[in-house]
Formats: sequence, structure tokens, C-alpha cells
Amino acid sequence: MDPQIIDRIYESAFVAECWPGVLDDLAKIASARAGFLFVSNGDVHQFTSSTVVGFQAIKPLVENGWIARCERFRRLLAVPHSGFLSDSAIYSEVEMRTDPFYRDILYPRGLGWAAGTAVPLPTGDCFTVSLERDYASGPVDGAAIDELDKLRPHLARSALMAARLRLERARTASDTLALIGLAALVLDQSGKVLAANSLIESLGTHVQWRAFNRVSLNDKNADQLLHDAIAGIARSGGADVRSFPVRDHNMEATMIAHVVPVCLSSRDVFVRSAAVLIVTPVVTPLAPPVELVQSLFDLTPAEARIARCLADGEKVRDIANNSGLSVNTIRTHVYHVLQKTGCNRQSEVVKLLTSISRVGPDKPEPESPSQARKRE
Repeated sequence: MDPQIIDRIYESAFVAECWPGVLDDLAKIASARAGFLFVSNGDVHQFTSSTVVGFQAIKPLVENGWIARCERFRRLLAVPHSGFLSDSAIYSEVEMRTDPFYRDILYPRGLGWAAGTAVPLPTGDCFTVSLERDYASGPVDGAAIDELDKLRPHLARSALMAARLRLERARTASDTLALIGLAALVLDQSGKVLAANSLIESLGTHVQWRAFNRVSLNDKNADQLLHDAIAGIARSGGADVRSFPVRDHNMEATMIAHVVPVCLSSRDVFVRSAAVLIVTPVVTPLAPPVELVQSLFDLTPAEARIARCLADGEKVRDIANNSGLSVNTIRTHVYHVLQKTGCNRQSEVVKLLTSISRVGPDKPEPESPSQARKRE
């Protein structure tokens, strides 16, 4: 056995980009076409491959749920065996021919034999390696299985180190945000909390801690917006920040939640962090500047100006007359403002905006559009 393989296995714990090379080494031992690595937790799967072609081939199978549903994956996880297994160890020949994963996915692609192993991790994840071999090559032989089994303890230790390092980074991120005064927690793709700082743990009137490392927001509307934002990140891997108001038990708009996606290397299969939830207070009973309104709620410049006019007490018809736009156009902008701020009525928008603190309290408050017109 090449001793450098073991070095590369441990290097992968610190440098995620090394995993494809390790999988290529393992695939060569099994005379396999490609090697795949999965880190799974429930229905959430991160994965990589020894080849770019293999990665692109497996990606739709993971995204549409094939991997999570397939019987082979379930059987491999269920077998209490600390080593690699061939297909014949978990299937009969008849079962392989009738199994949808073999029949519809593997056989049409010229595959059908493999060696795989599953390693449960203390983090709650499962680390799985699958080495996919051409069907024409026959089953993986015992000598190759023995060679792979010698490497399995090193793979397990490297996987554990990688998972621990990623969790430690999540904790460091949340603690760093606390140092600059931001209440925050780090979430995975399923909405489970990976790390939280003391500031957000103290927000009992806004954040409710649940079983199984989960949280919810006491404001039901805000809680739904949070779940929608996380689901959107999990589906598309988008990088858009989502901001919305969070009310306390008395339904006062006293906090703003920001869901910030974690955008890291797709090769790092141990990065379970999907988003950071940051909660910031809003306290001063004054309408904020247009720029602040726009940045807090991802409004367009026109929507931000109209929201600011509403907070200043102007009616829709007044805004239309003063801006030279039609009433219908202003109403369309107001509708978008309601959607983006999570409000149901204009009065809620006014209440929300007049509770947001000013940026730079020592600076004079910028004039609102109506104040400027009155002065003129």
C-alpha cells in the first residue's frame, strides 16, 4: 500500500479539495469507474466525487431524492459492519435485478457493482463512501475489500476531524458576531442549530428553543418567513440576504431578522452550515432614512421612498400626486413593500418603520419628502 494515500486521507480533513483525489485512490484499488463520498443527516446530503463527470452525474440523483430513497443506501447504513461491503453482502442476485436503483440508474449506465462503507459520526452525520464499478467487470473481489478495510480506520478518523473542525468554525463565527454586538446563530439546511451565541440565547421574547437543536420565532409570520428563507437556500444555493421584522409576545416590531446564506466551496462536504440568522434590535420611535429602509428589507429605491412616505403619514393618493405617478402604480409598490416587510396592512408598515433606530444618532435626521416640500 502506498503510504502517501494515508497522508492524503488525513490532509483531506483540513483541505476539502483533497477528497476527490482520495476517492480516486480508493477507486483504483477497487478497479472502479468512480468514487463517491456522502455526508448525510436525515434528508440532507452533501457529496463529492473522484471525477467531475461523476459529480455532475450524481448531483441530480441527490437533488431529486434518489440517493435518500434508494434501498442500497438504506441497507448499507443498516449493516453493523466496520468495513467495506460488496453488493453481494447486502443483496441477493434476484434483489439486485429488481431493485429500481440498479435497474433504472446503474445498469443503463453500465454500472452495477460496488464496494461501500458507512461511518456514523458523533455529530449526527453519516459518512459514506461508494466505489462504483462497471457491471462487466464483475463484483469487487475479496483482496480489494481487504485493502480498502486497512484504510477505513483512517477514513473514519479523518471524517471525524473534518466534522469537528467545521462545527468549531460555526461556533467561532457565532461568537465573533457576539463580540461586535450581534445576536446570531448558525443553521444547517434542515434548520437545525449548529451554534448560537449568548446574545441570541437571551432573546426569549422573540426566539423559542425547541427539541432536537431547533428554534422557532414567537412571531408566527416571521417564523414562516425564516423557514421559507432556509428552504430557498437549500433548494437553490442562492446568496440573497432575506430580512424581515420579528415581533415579540405583544406583537411589537422590535427586532429585524437577517438570514445570511453561507456560501463556501461545494467540495467541502462537511460544511453543513447553510445560513446565519442575525437578529438586530429596533428601538427609536422615528422614521428611518430611505437608504436604511432599502437595505433592511431588500426594497427597490422606489419602494423604499414610498415606504418612507407612509411612515411620514402620507396617504397613497398624496404620494401619487406628489410623485407624478398613478395611484395604481403607488399601490403596486405598497403591495411589494407589504410582502417584503412581512406586514399585512399599511398601518403595520408605519409601526414597523417608526420603531427602527436611526443610523448615526449624533447626525441630524435627513428630511422626509413631505418635510422638504413644506419647507419649500
